[in-house]
Amino acid sequence: MKKKLIKIILALILFVFSMVVKFENVWINNTLFIISYIIVGFEIIRKAVRNIFRGKVFDENFLMTVATIGAFGIGEFPEAVAVMLFYQIGELFQNYAVDKSRKSIANLMDIRPDYANVYRNGIVEKVNPDEVKIGETIIVKPGEKIPLDGVIFEGKTTLDTKALTGESMPREVAQGDEILSGCINLNGVIKVEVTKEFGESTVSKILDLVENASSKKSRSENFITKFAKYYTPIVVIIAVFLAILPPLLLSNQNFSDWIYRALSFLVVSCPCALVISIPLGFFGGIGGASKMGILIKGSNYLEALSNVETVVFDKTGTLTKGVFEVQKVKPVGISEEELLKIVAYSEYYSNHPIAKSIKKAYGKAIEEKQIIKTQELSGLGISAKIGEQDVLIGNEKLMNEHQIIFSKCNDIGTILHVAIEREYVGYIVIADTIKEDSIVAIKELKKNNVKKTVMLTGDKKEVGESVSKELGIDEVYTELLPDGKVEKVEELLKKKSEKGKLAFVGDGINDSPVLALADIGIAMGGLGADSAIEAADIVIMTDEPYKIVKAIKLSKKTMRIVKENIIFAIFIKIAVLILAALGISTMWEAVFADVGVSVIAILNALRVLRVKNVIK
Repeated sequence: MKKKLIKIILALILFVFSMVVKFENVWINNTLFIISYIIVGFEIIRKAVRNIFRGKVFDENFLMTVATIGAFGIGEFPEAVAVMLFYQIGELFQNYAVDKSRKSIANLMDIRPDYANVYRNGIVEKVNPDEVKIGETIIVKPGEKIPLDGVIFEGKTTLDTKALTGESMPREVAQGDEILSGCINLNGVIKVEVTKEFGESTVSKILDLVENASSKKSRSENFITKFAKYYTPIVVIIAVFLAILPPLLLSNQNFSDWIYRALSFLVVSCPCALVISIPLGFFGGIGGASKMGILIKGSNYLEALSNVETVVFDKTGTLTKGVFEVQKVKPVGISEEELLKIVAYSEYYSNHPIAKSIKKAYGKAIEEKQIIKTQELSGLGISAKIGEQDVLIGNEKLMNEHQIIFSKCNDIGTILHVAIEREYVGYIVIADTIKEDSIVAIKELKKNNVKKTVMLTGDKKEVGESVSKELGIDEVYTELLPDGKVEKVEELLKKKSEKGKLAFVGDGINDSPVLALADIGIAMGGLGADSAIEAADIVIMTDEPYKIVKAIKLSKKTMRIVKENIIFAIFIKIAVLILAALGISTMWEAVFADVGVSVIAILNALRVLRVKNVIK
């Protein structure tokens, strides 16, 4: 950038000097023009020649070289230099804009760790993250990036997960918690057992995903590539005819006038505005999504989002938290605390999600010596002896089997009936909870032209229908196995319109077949589910359904900007091409039209990076 700027300044000084100071010998002025031209245009000419030998003849370098050398040939020295000079100024501005966009994304994804502190042979070594193996211990100090995925086995701290999730709220972690590479340790010193090598770590996969996102082109980008491929040789052929045919076919016409028109025609024909600004628009859209914790694997998926008309959701872990919580404690003859205590003691040795939710709800220390024995009863529940009391905890079948009279419960969820010494003492309702933003997400999807929302779940009919009703989902299919989900999505794909797209949103672990089948697979990546990042086209790093709404809004904004650029650039090009062919516009106006259109289109494309304005 600096070298190019210096060249432009030197060339501009010589150009202005030659325009202002008129020597008696005109060739002194012309020589200064030529020197100025060489300083600013040599690189363009070199690229044009090199591309010709590579078979890439009709590009902007070729057009600018032919047009300016032709201008010298007809004695228009100042215009030849001006064309190349202003073209290079425009290129400098474009490079700055592109660089700014890339830096913006680079800053968002500045999560690559520089080193890892590994504990080896009693000492701490600072090594490259690539050299750390699974099972080794790393130490992360305050202010350092987490270099590899792992589990904390000593210490507690607060993590800044903004680079991964887009969320500003820090996350508290302690012994036993999984942590991901790319987060920043804010306060405490932690010791971590590495669970993945760097190449398989979250940070490595995310960086690879973002770096390669531009490899999958959208339909709009493919259109522009094909357009430029055919458009450029056509305008060159028209320019040749424009230079030769009118003087031959019409009387009182000279070649120099028509050659000048043809050269102006060539200058304005450069498709730079389209070729640069449209990929930049998609690149900016992908970067803007990254800022919100939404990873989009290609501009084709970003474009497809704007045409989504059906969104299909998995239930558990997508619309609900996938974490069981105690919803109701209904004691009979004892207090709520006593009921929770007896169940928590009985479930103490179990790692089942239901057992964990009970212990969490109880929230007190458990005296292990009081637990005499526990036994799992397959398909029924648990039998336990707590102190001197025999306890039965389980479903209705367990109560009936032991001939215990109990109260029927019609609540939605898992019901744990409890009996002490064969006397019924109440029940506890445990259920998965709906995510805070799920209801808003469904409403907003409908406001953004999503025609149908569907929920697929393996849960019982009453559970699925209850969640569906609460969220306002249009259709729900329950008690489905993975192959059943595939069949339902295949049916829904047949029902959508030709241009409409179907998006499936799942947790990326059990839903891989459906994620692959849908037009757009959206995974709730959580804080780094491997299968989510691998299987889906889009990954929501924060597990928030509302991020899908934001992604669709961003997609529509990006497509609006891309279409604006296509229409604006083509309209101006055609208008100035006609004016150049008629001899109304000069070469100066032609180059201003070319560079000006490019700059305006690029500035318009950069608007998509301003995420706050996009998602309102």
